[in-house]
Amino acid sequence: MPDPEVLIRATGLTKRFGSFTAVDGIDFEVKRGEAFGFLGPNGAGKSSTMRMIGCVSPPSAGSLTILGLDPVADGPVIRARLGVVPQEDTLDVELTVRENLLIYGRYFGLSRAVIADRTARLLDFVQLSERADDQVEPLSGGMKRRLTIARSLINEPDILLLDEPTTGLDPQARHVVWDRLFRLKQQGVTLILTTHYMDEAEQLCDRLVVMDGGKIAAEGSPRELIDTYSTREVLELRFGPAEHDHAAEVVGGAKADRIEVLADRILLYLADGDAALARVRELGLEPLASLVRRSTLEDVFLRLTGRRLEDG
Repeated sequence: MPDPEVLIRATGLTKRFGSFTAVDGIDFEVKRGEAFGFLGPNGAGKSSTMRMIGCVSPPSAGSLTILGLDPVADGPVIRARLGVVPQEDTLDVELTVRENLLIYGRYFGLSRAVIADRTARLLDFVQLSERADDQVEPLSGGMKRRLTIARSLINEPDILLLDEPTTGLDPQARHVVWDRLFRLKQQGVTLILTTHYMDEAEQLCDRLVVMDGGKIAAEGSPRELIDTYSTREVLELRFGPAEHDHAAEVVGGAKADRIEVLADRILLYLADGDAALARVRELGLEPLASLVRRSTLEDVFLRLTGRRLEDG
């Protein structure tokens, strides 16, 4: 018997575009009420995976079940139970804030009374009640994002899909969106999100997979991934340009688990950053600046995917 708590199950899930394989045989499960993240550089296969889950792009191979249904055969039934927050806002800027929700609710065959009631509650939830009769066009990016989230909830979905939910927002607006998403999770909504912001994944996700080149490089909770792929602490050292190369050669004597030499700083991955800094000074090195910090998902991500930028 399938586990009723598993809302999405993928086995060998593959998506090809001609000779290009965007998603290369991945396995994952998403359970009811959890926040599950796809983390990876641009071009890793995150959005292609989300499009398959959203029933708008059929898998090329492998199996995918959503809410116990087949997305190819049962697409319309599944879509009626999904909420989707796309990467780009698709709001109707010629309508008011309230009208965007009222009209969207009609697509789901809801009565006017139900739509009106839900619209009022959702605008309150995303803190836009006072802007209900305003046009969408002049709203800030953060407000538009919150309105898009409210619109995606009009059908009271079982699963909310969020593709890069805070890209382009300033830090304050990002935190407001995070707060709303956290509250949704508390209410039992299952969240699936893609992001390339490490702090976002660490804040929101119960579990996540790190994707790279269409494959899953690692899976677990943020804490499990940090424990597995990084160290408890990181010591960051900065030296003057004339000393940098020499320091990079000598700093190995500090006996770090791993050392990464960047153009502007040297990173030592280890259990005790303060003790390592003392050893660095014993080696005759005096950094211009030093920082001891805890390991983060960013350290995991960069170890797994490398320090590079991808296009598209």
